[in-house]
Amino acid sequence: MTSTDNNAGAPAAAAPKDPWELPDVSGLVVGVLGGTGDQGRGLAYRLAKAGQKVIIGSRAAERAAAAAAELGLGVEGADNSECARRSDVVIVAVPWDGHAKTLQALRDDLVGKLVIDCVNPLGFDKKGAYALKPDEGSAAEQAAALLPESRVTAAFHHLSAVLLQDESIDEIDTDVMVLGESRADTDLVQALAGRIPGMRGVFAGRLRNAHQVESLVANLISVNRRYKAHAGLRVTDV
Repeated sequence: MTSTDNNAGAPAAAAPKDPWELPDVSGLVVGVLGGTGDQGRGLAYRLAKAGQKVIIGSRAAERAAAAAAELGLGVEGADNSECARRSDVVIVAVPWDGHAKTLQALRDDLVGKLVIDCVNPLGFDKKGAYALKPDEGSAAEQAAALLPESRVTAAFHHLSAVLLQDESIDEIDTDVMVLGESRADTDLVQALAGRIPGMRGVFAGRLRNAHQVESLVANLISVNRRYKAHAGLRVTDV
């Protein structure tokens, strides 16, 4: 009997999963905490324009409602707690100095939710922007520590709020670095990024690698100031 015969009847090896075979996320409700700020508002606009159901969250429900009314596109506004409860996916786009306090207050509302942290811990002085390193290692790791019963990922760090909010621009030419502990969760985030024309989500590792992704924003700010641009990132050969 040959070695080939020995393998007769054995199940065929499963074909490797195509990393670009991503789930359908069109039916998910996306909440944006900090949706009245520039970054959150821009993300809310782009996702809603792509057909996603979006709820803007704010500490003040009336501020969220006003911002949602300005955006249109079926966007709703609510206080942060209601936004978290009603959403399947929650994007954290709050200022760094309010990051921990906001998430601590929403811990129960975010149980079981897919959380996407896009906060960049930065400081500014007369020399420009510079990266801060939280005790946990990164904003995303701080979120994971504060939300042990949520599925925390990190993405959408390197997007220009100016371009996101510019209604004359149809496509945002950039890649989105996506980090997380569960490939199923990062696939969902990649798919969500891909809903925005011109944008692509690229898996970039586990949350322990989030610090360098968050801190790169300080470099992009320097690029933008020097060249009067709204720079983003593209990953080559992928």
